[in-house]
Amino acid sequence: MATPAKGPAEGPCSTPPTGPEVHPVDEKLHPSRLVPAALQHIAAMYAGVVTPPLIIGQAVHLDTAGQTRLIAASLLIAGVATLLQTLGVKGLVGNRLPFVNAASSAGIAPMLAIAETNARGDQLPAIYGAVMVAGVFCLAIGPFFGRLLRFFPPLVTGVVITLIGVTLMPVPVAWAQGGDRTAADFGDMKYLGLAAFTLVVILMIQRFARGFVKQVALLLGLLIGTLAAIPFGMADFDALRSAPVAALPTPFAFGAPEFQPAAIISLCLVMLVLMTESSAGMLAIGEICDRETSGRTITRGLRTDGLATLLGPVFGGFPTSAFAQNVGVVSLTKVRSRYVVAAAGGALLVLGAFPVLGAVVSTVPMPVLGGAGIVLFGSIAVSGIRTLSEAGLDDSSNIILVAVSLGAGIIPLAAPTFYAEFPAWAQTVLGSGISAGALVAVSLNLFFHHLGTRGRATAAAALKSS
Repeated sequence: MATPAKGPAEGPCSTPPTGPEVHPVDEKLHPSRLVPAALQHIAAMYAGVVTPPLIIGQAVHLDTAGQTRLIAASLLIAGVATLLQTLGVKGLVGNRLPFVNAASSAGIAPMLAIAETNARGDQLPAIYGAVMVAGVFCLAIGPFFGRLLRFFPPLVTGVVITLIGVTLMPVPVAWAQGGDRTAADFGDMKYLGLAAFTLVVILMIQRFARGFVKQVALLLGLLIGTLAAIPFGMADFDALRSAPVAALPTPFAFGAPEFQPAAIISLCLVMLVLMTESSAGMLAIGEICDRETSGRTITRGLRTDGLATLLGPVFGGFPTSAFAQNVGVVSLTKVRSRYVVAAAGGALLVLGAFPVLGAVVSTVPMPVLGGAGIVLFGSIAVSGIRTLSEAGLDDSSNIILVAVSLGAGIIPLAAPTFYAEFPAWAQTVLGSGISAGALVAVSLNLFFHHLGTRGRATAAAALKSS
């Protein structure tokens, strides 16, 4: 007589069929797998998270304590936003995917333009007022954004991402020269040598290292560069000694927000680009994870962006969006569990709650940041070029669109006084290469691909390249 089937044999490694199979996105990994995977995400995003507060803090002349508070706030908001995104509140916020949200570099140039048109003491309040309105703007149009995506094909987003990298390049160049343009030794060979050494270290790690070590090349470059600076007296550890061990950010520590129309327009333009980037990231991560990304999923994800962007300035945060490098980590490692990214978000939250940990970044010498920054911002530009390469540049109209948009975006970089005679509101909007380029790219995309009967036909071709 045949023996009845008893199912899988029981044993220490068996998994009894207790219910439907768990999707890899919802899988709760053992700590032995979860912790290393979460560390890779932290390594991939850390430099990007602290870059906006570093640049903006210096531009508005914050002291060491203020800079430390700004970095801690950026880490804290990134942690909260990532936890909201990955764990979510069902039906309300969070795409519940392995998706990282943090302060985006796309907002840096417009915020620098806002800072330049305001007096000291009003710079951060003007920036934060504009960021908060951009957050409300994101919440308001998020549910309908799917209908607007056709106005942001790769032609437009590629131009904007390229301009982010290009227009920010003067920042690491100034860092490589010492950081302080008013100093007598600005541009001294000792600074340039340290920046070059850091850059070479990163290149060598990229060339010869493998696996996790290769992924953290930027962080290792910062560490080795800082250690090399110590014997020459070029590393300052005062920020570490003076920073409080644990402290939560104080609401409106940098002043009550100010709402300036030109600044708001500039940041809302950038928010449209960030929403496009975030939507594209959600579609990409859904494909990588083999989980359908519906319109509702994107709406919940954008709602998280909007909430983080709206509430972040209360504690010192900046515009929040997706981190594409972490989408790459998921694709590379094949670890698709959202709980891994949630663990990384929790780690960022802890780092933000302990300013002494965030102050570690403040001890990195400017030339070391400069050497690493060339790689960081250069890679952003490369990402934009990669997007443009998929945008149908064999069409003459598309070539003209990209050429004029890039030209408009590079004007503030090539000729900083070009808009000096324009009204203050125009200087704020056009003085940022990113917002100027985005404005021109969207307008030309409408002109070439959406107006008239011919536009309807070419619009389909432009969208197909998405």
